[in-house]
Amino acid sequence: MSFMSIRFPAVAVSAAIVTLAIAPLAAAQTPPIRPGLWEIRSEGANDGQRRAQAAERLKNMPPDVRAKIEAMMREKGIAMQAGGVTRLCFAKESMDIGNWQRESSCKTNFSTRSSSSWKWHTVCAEGAAETDGEAVFANPENYMINTSTTLKMGGETKASQRTMKAKWISGNCGDLKPFDPKR
Repeated sequence: MSFMSIRFPAVAVSAAIVTLAIAPLAAAQTPPIRPGLWEIRSEGANDGQRRAQAAERLKNMPPDVRAKIEAMMREKGIAMQAGGVTRLCFAKESMDIGNWQRESSCKTNFSTRSSSSWKWHTVCAEGAAETDGEAVFANPENYMINTSTTLKMGGETKASQRTMKAKWISGNCGDLKPFDPKR
């Protein structure tokens, strides 16, 4: 999915990657992080080539398209900012395991789940994608996720890597709605 060349889906997929990276974690157990406003810095590469940040792609879009995408993301509890920064509001309910469980063609197996590190391998039949990931929880206010994904598209295998560094900002999310994976 992250290899789509159409601009609108590519931006939506970029923001969703944060969600998808956290989803297997939350499905396993509640992540050892604080609820509130989080700032996530994300960097990625597709087939070894640095990927433009979602905010960079957004600023080159027509204003009406950009406004629609930004409104859609805010409705989901995601605010994209310059420099590869995404802000998310995690309410205590957002991190509840029941909110993340849904029908999916993906299966996640964890090799490690401790209070400081989770490692997993996810296989998705739909889209023929496999992801290896690791989350390192430095403390309840800082974590980092590294993922490496292979995806088969049109007979070709594509590879992407993503690093996300998350920092808790505040217990108050202001006007940003709590993130809801089902919304």
